Amino acid sequence: MKRENTNTTNVLVVGTGGQGVITASEILSDVAMSSGFDTKKSEIHGMSQRGGVVTSHVRYSEKVYSPMIMEGEADILLSFELAETVRWLHFLKPDGRVISNLQRIIPPAIYAGMGSYPEDAEAVIRQRSENAIFVDALPLAEGFGNPRLVNTILLGVASTLLSLPLDGWKAVIAERVPSKFMALNLMAFDKGRELG
Repeated sequence: MKRENTNTTNVLVVGTGGQGVITASEILSDVAMSSGFDTKKSEIHGMSQRGGVVTSHVRYSEKVYSPMIMEGEADILLSFELAETVRWLHFLKPDGRVISNLQRIIPPAIYAGMGSYPEDAEAVIRQRSENAIFVDALPLAEGFGNPRLVNTILLGVASTLLSLPLDGWKAVIAERVPSKFMALNLMAFDKGRELG
């Protein structure tokens, strides 16, 4: 079996359906590829159209053989929803970093009495990653006039922790979003960088 480069960067992107998890992971993958890295991406949509869990594994290095991040190997856990951050903490490596949106989306199972939303989620996350970055991205996105900018804001934060060129991020965002929303997305990305 071939051994992967030990310098592989592993980013686990998690959230619920409709939050832009897949788009964010596609942008990250494109930036890594345009920067000359071998890049692999894998995603699980689950019941994404009904607010279910969505996860995407992004791995890049000189050579990557597997698209999946193993438990305990994520360099960054980029989460769009607070309970999902808690749910996926076990994928984080010991010195890994967490970027978590503070948004709470209560799943239907909790409304049906089949569970409870994690109490003190932020404290649980800080115990695992003392340098966790929490972002209240939804109000920021709404301030820009579009709640769908949450993913772009969070990507801006992530870009401050990843060694990928800034011009690469901006070029991919400009290429991937409709031209009429390009300037707004770039502003949201810059706002995220300020928070990183």
